[in-house]
Amino acid sequence: MRYYLRKLAFYLVALWAAVTLNFFIPRMMPGDPVDILMAKLQQRGSGVDPSARRAYELLLGTDSDEPLFRQYLSYLGNLVRGDFGISVSDFPTPVSTVIATSLPWTVALVGIATVLAVLFGITLGVFVGWRRGTWLDSLVPATTVLSAVPYFWLALILVAVLGSALGWFPLLGGYDVVLTPGWNADFLGSALYHGVLPALTIVVSSVGGWLLGTRNMMVSAMAEDYVLTARAKGLREGRVMIWYAARNAVLPSVAGFAISLGFVVAGSIVTEQVFAYPGIGSKLLQAVQNNDYALMQAIFLVITVAVLAANLAVDLLYGIIDPRTRTGG
Repeated sequence: MRYYLRKLAFYLVALWAAVTLNFFIPRMMPGDPVDILMAKLQQRGSGVDPSARRAYELLLGTDSDEPLFRQYLSYLGNLVRGDFGISVSDFPTPVSTVIATSLPWTVALVGIATVLAVLFGITLGVFVGWRRGTWLDSLVPATTVLSAVPYFWLALILVAVLGSALGWFPLLGGYDVVLTPGWNADFLGSALYHGVLPALTIVVSSVGGWLLGTRNMMVSAMAEDYVLTARAKGLREGRVMIWYAARNAVLPSVAGFAISLGFVVAGSIVTEQVFAYPGIGSKLLQAVQNNDYALMQAIFLVITVAVLAANLAVDLLYGIIDPRTRTGG
């Protein structure tokens, strides 16, 4: 029990530290979101009264007359209430609405693609490691080369070949613009069709790392005494491979999967820009370009909570799978 309480306390402190950094770092960046908003309103032909600046500062939570510590306390209070403020990039849309409309796209695309890459990589790594020295080992250099290829370059190649030259898949967007978003077969089919190329980019560029890591762990596990003992008992090869070698070889991949969740949104920024995909990565880039403090903070908070929750779940799961991790608890 002490092990689990200690882990929970550690992640709560990490969450507080991340939330604090999330508040201060955007405010250290040059530029003022209020100036950007007023300039955008003027470009649209709207006459902006200079006296309205104070109202916009209060609305966006960047009151220059309020001490920074008071702003920090107000920020924490708003987080508890689920109030993330107003987005400058999509003014006057609330940040919570912007995230609610864009996050499902990224979770569906990058999340599912990451899970597929992990499953394919681990499965191939188990078989390649078990059959080391055979022709299956020739797969490893090819997949590691693909892992070294930059995201955007691979995405552009897939767009040029599968999208432009062959015309198998659409080049841009997340769905057919003539359709109305909703839970219906036409829209879901269109979203799935438009997501093939971005998902393929993520899977192809990620699967090699998982394959190589699992393959090396399998080779190491096969030299362990428990595998040699299982073989000496005359157990079937399939059982030895799965229940003895693979069961221990994939443990590091479990932790690696949680860490990789931190790169889901980071990697999606490039992918979504190439494919003009309406995910949260595009919103993050748009927020940085417009000094949209509120939207940046909310997106970073979503990333932080997701990564910390995944790592906490893995740590707790490790305590169940491998009791040695609880030693000293």
